[in-house]
Amino acid sequence: MRNKIIKEIQAIQPLDKLESETINEVLHWFESGVEICRIEKPDVPNKHLVSYFVLVDGDYILLVDHINAQLWLPTGGHVEPNEHPRFTALREASEELSIQGDFLQDGPLFITCTVTVGKTAGHTDVSLWYVLKGKRDMKLVFDQSEFHGVKWFHKDEVPLNRTDPELGRFLEKLYR
Repeated sequence: MRNKIIKEIQAIQPLDKLESETINEVLHWFESGVEICRIEKPDVPNKHLVSYFVLVDGDYILLVDHINAQLWLPTGGHVEPNEHPRFTALREASEELSIQGDFLQDGPLFITCTVTVGKTAGHTDVSLWYVLKGKRDMKLVFDQSEFHGVKWFHKDEVPLNRTDPELGRFLEKLYR
């Protein structure tokens, strides 16, 4: 599975120098042989793989008001051992929003390494960002144990001061 994920990471076309450096850092991390999946909540190992998925409907994206992180974030979750991150995105779409995910592209659009904030702050999430087809009128039944709510934001109205610090770069790449 590790080699399949490495190939998917290698296929990402970097937005900028920072994403290119992140790709190289993550590939070295993978090739080191360390555990890449979270095996104990909230942060063992301290650096682990996450799949974000962003529902997109034209110029709108869906974000969730995440209880733990206390931010508006894309939906997603931790990659389980022996699970491909694409499957994680589909599993999380079902678990968190009660929808069947439909990818706009096969692989991730973006990759980041971010130190977490909120109630379980301090560990590093290596996040693969997938893009899923969404419709603003689709019925969403969200996981109320994880989110205060969900909201569609126009790409120019995303609360960048209250979200993942890399979301602005993701939007730049998505809409270029």
